[in-house]
Order: sequence, then structure tokens, then C-alpha cells
Amino acid sequence: MDSVTVGLDIGTTSIKAVAVDRDGHVLDRVRLPHPVIVAAPHMMEHDAVRAWRRGPRRALASLRGVRAAGVAVAAMVPSLTAVDRRGRPLTPGLLYGDRREPVAAAGETTEGGAELEGFLRWSSRAAPGAHAYWPAQAVANFALGGRPAVDYAVAYIASPLFGVNGWDAGICGRYGVGPDQLPEVELPGAAIGHLGGDAGGPVLTAGAVDVWCEQLVAGATQAGDVHVMCGTTLIVWAVGPAGGPQPHPGLWSVPHGSPGLRIIGGASNAGGLFLDWVRRAIRSPARHDPLHPDQVPIWVPYLRGERTPFHDPSRRASLWGLDLTHGPAAIHRAAWEASAFVVRHHLDLSGVAGRRIVATGGGTKVGGWMQALADGTGLPVHVASEPEGAARGAAFLARMAAGLETDVHDAGRWASTNAVVEPRPGWVDPVTARYRRFLELSGPPGDRSSGDTEGEPGGRQETRL
Repeated sequence: MDSVTVGLDIGTTSIKAVAVDRDGHVLDRVRLPHPVIVAAPHMMEHDAVRAWRRGPRRALASLRGVRAAGVAVAAMVPSLTAVDRRGRPLTPGLLYGDRREPVAAAGETTEGGAELEGFLRWSSRAAPGAHAYWPAQAVANFALGGRPAVDYAVAYIASPLFGVNGWDAGICGRYGVGPDQLPEVELPGAAIGHLGGDAGGPVLTAGAVDVWCEQLVAGATQAGDVHVMCGTTLIVWAVGPAGGPQPHPGLWSVPHGSPGLRIIGGASNAGGLFLDWVRRAIRSPARHDPLHPDQVPIWVPYLRGERTPFHDPSRRASLWGLDLTHGPAAIHRAAWEASAFVVRHHLDLSGVAGRRIVATGGGTKVGGWMQALADGTGLPVHVASEPEGAARGAAFLARMAAGLETDVHDAGRWASTNAVVEPRPGWVDPVTARYRRFLELSGPPGDRSSGDTEGEPGGRQETRL
């Protein structure tokens, strides 16, 4: 059992913990829900005490009979809270998409570093006497082992707040904060101490980015692979040659772990955040009932604005083509298709010729979503055997810290597929027609128009939400 490691993933709606053996098999797992608090459309936060400080401790304590060699924490980015000297959060935990304190100029993206700078400005005003200002990973690591450390991937998300010389004193100084009030930064998989401060206990690693951890164990390593993370946030990464066509500027492009490749894509609000809202709004369980391919309306899924490729928090959702023949099953199917259309749009803008989708995350357990993803993109969907990809990737980093692994790329041996969902031929033409209409309703990236089409031919009306 000494070769077992534990990965923790602090997500938007829950914390997941998995105990994993050397072959990537999950020996035990725990999921503890926590609420995401949206007090106003421009706000998004956690109770940082519950989700970031107590949650990891409770999740570890809930694993049964595990004697771990190491523990690693992954979490969503960006995030931030003010803390006291004991590491206890003093303010709400601000999450990606929170716009209560924007710092970017109008029309500019507020992703990543600019977004985190806004978090720092708000948190420093809300708690000017705070001891420090930490993201979720640092809060958890301090609670578990006494060091508020994150890895370089977490820190570089904050660029230009973090750069080659560390935390930027000039930017920090704008908000009365010193660089030493931000988290320590270590290499990915580096050991930062021991659980509970006990030198004989499990090794603790620097906190990591959930998305990167999920990529480690997904197996999307060939050109044409499209890694789709089906979580609260929908994340799309298309793998293509490093010297391929220039992608749309609204997408992100970063080097792949394998030489000669890069990944292109981004993050969308059309994941579980949207799909769960639809399920609650129509007060009916998500269903996969038989439907005629032509009897599905079209959702524009931007309940909370949209991230890539639009970078527009002002966008809102709409449901087009609704008529008296549509019931809950059709509305659910339309929502799943909308998520698939977002994936297809990212792939179209990436310039990558997709050959298959590798689907990971908790949403892979929803059969209707997986089928719509195949139908909506025209690609086979390889569904990961284990949905807790970020937690498993974190568990591999814990193996690195514990000296059980020497090469992070060896995490690829943990990739496995549970099922392959193929697109259905009878749905290809109707779904493609809806996708084209979806693009018209959404408008091109950079166009903030709502896509209003009330009074369309045929008497169908758009329902604005």
C-alpha cells in the first residue's frame, strides 16, 4: 500500500479525492459537494473555508483504509481569497468568471492574469489587513501541510502578475500587497513537506492546475485528438502540429507535452454549469428518450456570458425554434447539442483536423451528453474509464514527489477508454443544419450582438432568457 497516492481536485461544485495504485487503478474515491455562490450575474464565489480549507481535510479523512505515500491537490484557476496568519480565509473565494472588480479595458479579455489581478484588487480592499492572498491550492496545502505552495503552472496563469522574476512587486504594490503575501511557487510534482507536518507522513506536493492534471492521464497525445473535459466548465483542447495553421485569436494555444505538437482550444460556460441549470429549470430528469432528428430546438448556451472564443461576459442564453411538440427530452437534447456545438466551433476555429474526441470528467457518465457530442461533431467519442481525471493526474504528481516516478510523461500509461460512442448517420444532416443555425444565432467572435431572430419564417419564435 505504500505505493498508493492520493489526488485531490477542488472543483467548482465539489471536491473529489481518489486513492490510486501504481497502475492508475482507483482503490477508493470520495466526492464532497459544495455550493457555488452566484449572488449576482457578475459574481461567482465559494465559501473558501468550507471548500478550500475544510474540504480537502474531510475528503482525505473519508478515504477508507488508505496508507498513502503522497498527496497532491489540484484546483480550478484562477481563484483567490484573503487569509489570516493561520491560513483561515477572511473573504469569499473568488472564482474564474467573477467580474465584481474587472481590470481589463473594455473589449479586452479578462481571462487568467487580468482576472486574477481583479481578484487581488477586490480582496485587498475587502481585507486590507490580511496576512496573505492565496488561491485554492495554496489554502489547501497550508491546511494540509503548513506551506502555501503552488506550482509554476498555477503561477503562470497569473501572468503578468507572475513572471520570470516571480511575483511582480510593482503590480502587487498597486493594491498595497507585497510579493511575499502571495503563495510560494515550486516545480510541478515538487515535494513541499509532509501531511500534517509529520516527517514520517505522506509527502505533500505543490498545488497544481486541474486541467493540466487531467491532460496527463487523458491519452490525447496524437495530432487530431480532441480532449474534451466535461465538467462544470467545458474545456476543449485540440492537438495539432506545432507548425500548423494559425488558430483564431480568440482561442488559447500552448505547447503540448510531446515534441512537435501544440494544443489549441479554451474554456466555455456550456458545460455542467449550463446543463445542470437546464435540468433544474425544466424540473425534469435529464433524459435520453427516442427523438426524431428533426424535432430538436436550438439552445444558445451563454447563461453566464462566454469565455473562449468570445471573451464576452455580457452574452446571454436563448432557446430558438421551440414549439408545442417539444417536451423535456427535446429540450435536454438541445442543451447537450449546444455543448457539442461549442466543441465543434472550437475545433473549426483551431484549424486542427479532428480524428476523435477523448472525453473526460464527471459529465462522461451522462449518456445523452456523450451521444450528442458524437452526433454534434461527427467524431467518435472515446469515453475515459475514470471520470476523476484531474484527481488521478494529481495522484500521479504525488508519485513524483514521493520518488515513485521520475518522468511526468509516464502518466500516459494510466489512460484508458471505457466505451466509444459513434455518431449516428441518421442524425448527421439535421444536426449539421442546427449547428449552422447555432453559429448564426451566436454571431462571430468579437460580435456582441445577441443574435435576436424573433419572427423567423415558419412562425417559430426565439425565447430569450
